Amino acid sequence: MAENTTKTVSCDCNPLYSVSCLSIGKNVINKQVVLARRPSGVPVPEDFQVVETEVAPLGPNEALLENLYVSLDAGFRNWMDEGSGDDVLPAMELGAPVMGLTAGRVVESNREDLKVGEVLVGRLAWEAYSIATDQDLLVPIEEKFQQPENLFLGLLGDTGLSAYFGLERVAKLQPGETVVVSAAGGAVGNAAGQIAKAMGAGKVIGFAGDAEKCKWLEEEVGYDATINYKTDDISKALSEHCPNGIDVYFDNVGGNLLEPVLDHINYQARIAFCGAVADYTSENGTGPSNLFRLVANCAKLEGFMTHYWTADYEVAREVLVGWLESGKLKSYEARYQGVENCGVAFSDMLNGKTFGKTIVKVVADS
Repeated sequence: MAENTTKTVSCDCNPLYSVSCLSIGKNVINKQVVLARRPSGVPVPEDFQVVETEVAPLGPNEALLENLYVSLDAGFRNWMDEGSGDDVLPAMELGAPVMGLTAGRVVESNREDLKVGEVLVGRLAWEAYSIATDQDLLVPIEEKFQQPENLFLGLLGDTGLSAYFGLERVAKLQPGETVVVSAAGGAVGNAAGQIAKAMGAGKVIGFAGDAEKCKWLEEEVGYDATINYKTDDISKALSEHCPNGIDVYFDNVGGNLLEPVLDHINYQARIAFCGAVADYTSENGTGPSNLFRLVANCAKLEGFMTHYWTADYEVAREVLVGWLESGKLKSYEARYQGVENCGVAFSDMLNGKTFGKTIVKVVADS
């Protein structure tokens, strides 16, 4: 089994609660976290509200899932803004449960393709129970991997797959190359650093905005060096840590941080653009003024989303599981207890307070 290093996070102003596993039957109460207001910049817990509703009876081609874990992912911040809907997701509605990724067990089913007891990962909502229709994208957890459910929201889910596909397919990382990763202390960032090492990168440098997080990345996660983008002279630090330039930049942030990186890229460097946290939480657009560096260095900047490669998930997971079992890859979690803490966890994550993958365990430990 994979080693799973969990960093438990507490909050003095809003203690973490535990919830009991409810029995399935009539009048089942569902605890949900709804979008109470549009976040202004970085979200705060008050942007969300906990409500209780009765689980509705199942209709034709519907299934009821008891959510075991909820994944907190920075990308969902983008769809909390009014008018933010796109080809991937519609804008979230006020007063409706917040959309998110969950791992849940089927407890009732009127669908031929979903069997009671089956555990699935899908894009549902921050709630204890979800009703899945035949329009929802649900992916069964492959039992052959024999890994815990939470890993399929982390290293074996969109988190690890984003890091893997970004480095292997988009950046085409080669052994010995220098890699720089932004938001290195986050879910995808810490995975990208470990995967780059597993793929043979010569040096891996990470950006983080907290001294404790930088220390953790170097001493526990295995980064060769880190740069505190809030306190360090970024250009000077890049010159020091990447004296031969940058071959691959795994970008989770976008915004102004991209500018100093572009000044240090090598000829035919590759930038895998995974996310834009700086844009999600900024009310004013930001970005580099030196994009011509891409032209001058014949470099590539390519955005990507993993769901376009679902046919390759199983093969990618086989690689990731191999690294997990060999110890080259470890799971780091900031785990919260109780679905009512999804808003707290999400806000903490985007405020830089969490280390690794931020996840909420919905069902209380027995």
